[in-house]
Amino acid sequence: MAFLNRRIIGAVLALGVVLVLGVVTYWQQLLERPLPVTEPLVYEVKSGLGAHQVMAQLQALEVLPEVWPLKVWLKLNPEKARLKAGEYQIPAGLNAYELMALLASGKTVQYQVTLPEGLNFAEALQLLQQQEKLTIKTTDLTFPEIMQQVSGKPLEEVEHHEGRFFPDTYQYHKGVTDLQILKRAYDKMNRVLEEEWQQADKAALPYKSAYEVLIMASIVEKETGVPEERSRIAGVFVQRLEKRMRLQTDPTVIYGLGDRYQGNITRRHLKEKTAYNTYRINGLPPTPIALPGREAIHAVLHPLKEGDLYFVARGDGSHKFSKTLEEHNKAVRHYQIYKRKQDYQSAPSAQ
Repeated sequence: MAFLNRRIIGAVLALGVVLVLGVVTYWQQLLERPLPVTEPLVYEVKSGLGAHQVMAQLQALEVLPEVWPLKVWLKLNPEKARLKAGEYQIPAGLNAYELMALLASGKTVQYQVTLPEGLNFAEALQLLQQQEKLTIKTTDLTFPEIMQQVSGKPLEEVEHHEGRFFPDTYQYHKGVTDLQILKRAYDKMNRVLEEEWQQADKAALPYKSAYEVLIMASIVEKETGVPEERSRIAGVFVQRLEKRMRLQTDPTVIYGLGDRYQGNITRRHLKEKTAYNTYRINGLPPTPIALPGREAIHAVLHPLKEGDLYFVARGDGSHKFSKTLEEHNKAVRHYQIYKRKQDYQSAPSAQ
């Protein structure tokens, strides 16, 4: 009788083990089974939400067919429940294990914004404020207040805003603020300018400070879109400074006109004495006029001095350089008068 009871107990225990193993196997299969996500989707873990709230949301979105397998797993692995806020792209083919690992990884969806060379600060700020995924904090701030925020300096000590931000492509995730992007651009400009300034032969250059380099670089950035011309244009301006000639560069005039500039510089504009009219003032204007890139900064610290004192636009983005005023006037007549008339068409050519 006792032997029979032992056999019954053994059979029950064996059946129990089989059942437990079956349940565990089924549980693991549910966790390892690909989720019903047929194409990538973006899901945001809101700040302050716990793992169970996130799972309920994912079930409502039909990403998780069942939540109990994950609840059991998280009970056994509580450290896996520490999810990080942000947007995540959930790819097709992911299983429940991998989903929770993704939401705990902090590898959120990344966006990017490019601040192109040559923008002025107002244009760069407007571009940032148009980015939907950025949190905008600058709308009600003045330019000096923005500089205070990004530099960490007292308001009375902040620098002029123009030219202080490095043009580049910046990665960010949802929730990052425009001030944070500006802070990164401000810090990078300081690093790049210092690196280039320290490597330059300062004794051979007419600049009193790295800030004057920034001013000159912004002018070169606005004068040409042809990379190989930067050093030569910088050479023209450096040689003019050394000869105490005025820079006579249109981009500074345009900057000084501000909103009054409507697409054309008039003789009246060139005669108007503003702090930025380099046809009327000696030396550099008081501040940069745009965001210069590293190449422009490098160019003004390593100018190509070939005796050129003048240049005129050819009309194709490049410039004709001249050593004398006579050569320059001839180039102006050719490229700005004769060639314009020659290429002019009042209507498209018949095909």
